[in-house]
Amino acid sequence: MENIFTVTELTSGIKILLESSFDVLWVEGEISNLRRPASGHSYFTLKDENSQIRAVIFRQSSRMISFDLEDGMSIICRARLSVYQPRGEYQLIVDTVEPKGVGALQLAFEQLKVRLEKEGLFDPSRKKPIPSLPGRIGIITSPTGAAVRDILNITGRRFPSVDILIAPVRVQGAEAPPEITQAIADLNTIPGIDVIILTRGGGSLEDLAPFNDERVARGIYDSGIPVISAVGHEIDFTIADFAADLRAPTPSAAAELVVPIRSELIESLENLRLRMTGSNRRMRSMLKEKAILLRERLKDPRRKIADMRINLDDTTTRLIAATAYGLDTRKNVLHNLGANLMHANPAANIREYMLLLENLEKNMLAGCRYFLNNLKNRVEGNMTMLDMLSPLSVLKRGYSIVRKLPEGDIIRKSSSVTVGSDVSVKVSSGSFNAKVTQILPE
Repeated sequence: MENIFTVTELTSGIKILLESSFDVLWVEGEISNLRRPASGHSYFTLKDENSQIRAVIFRQSSRMISFDLEDGMSIICRARLSVYQPRGEYQLIVDTVEPKGVGALQLAFEQLKVRLEKEGLFDPSRKKPIPSLPGRIGIITSPTGAAVRDILNITGRRFPSVDILIAPVRVQGAEAPPEITQAIADLNTIPGIDVIILTRGGGSLEDLAPFNDERVARGIYDSGIPVISAVGHEIDFTIADFAADLRAPTPSAAAELVVPIRSELIESLENLRLRMTGSNRRMRSMLKEKAILLRERLKDPRRKIADMRINLDDTTTRLIAATAYGLDTRKNVLHNLGANLMHANPAANIREYMLLLENLEKNMLAGCRYFLNNLKNRVEGNMTMLDMLSPLSVLKRGYSIVRKLPEGDIIRKSSSVTVGSDVSVKVSSGSFNAKVTQILPE
């Protein structure tokens, strides 16, 4: 009980003990729970099959890592062991990271290639055509390298009159990417440049790193002038190759692709000239023969004109006669139509139809009166007959209708009732009830 530590004292002692015992460590493990807050620091857990430890890469150290950290990635990192005293947790402060099993530059290359391809920087549809005979070529490379000498030798041998403009840049080191990007932008401002060759000789992946830089790829993509990438040897591929409008396997191949051989071009032009001259000669000869044939077939034009004048006079005379005849014919037709119209004047017919209509109206009214009178007489006769046949008329003559009560059946025979039966008697005016007191034989 003599040495009682506070939590702070204990944690501070552990911190001093751990940090003094473990200076710089190389630790291997797998990344998990990776997160990057707005501060720019990277926090993750480094684990293996049995254990795990927290780790952090501060923003300054993150800028030195050429690839992106991902969950599940196996890495080897150089770090210092530290204790975060407020939580009493120990963790690794990482300053260097290498991917396990693959180089950092190769991993960065693959990650950048996938990302830029998704953005469309390598889309073949946006690539610009390379001019067949450029007047001026811009070359971005080191002015002291073998690549520029190869291009100058080949272009000078193939087409000596082509104009070459060299934009000197560094092609290796951290300063190279911004210089290359700026050179592409500068050449786009110079008038007359038809194509740009971005080139350097072969080297290791570290040597070619500037051409795997995102800034260079976007500079090539934004260029309004076609860009040929000729970086390294035939087996070397860079991000610049994928972003360029054309990839040449070597600097020498780029020079051969961009300019034709002058002597072959002159020979081709001479062959075209000879073919065109021969074609013109044959065409002139054919046209001359055709003109001779047409001249032989063509008669004296004055005789033709005289015939046409006579034909014109005849046609004019016939036209005048035909016009006069047509007018007379139409005048006669019009006169006949007028006479027929007067003869077919509808006024007389209308008067006749009016008289006929009046007679028909009178006949119709007389017929209706006759029909109604006849119908009235028939109805009155039928009413008289119905009145004669009506039972009420019979009752008026002193007869009556006797019904048996309570059934209401009409009594037609004396045998239908018995003494004491109640009956109802209907007479001409009203009715009364009675009781049978005696039945008389027939």
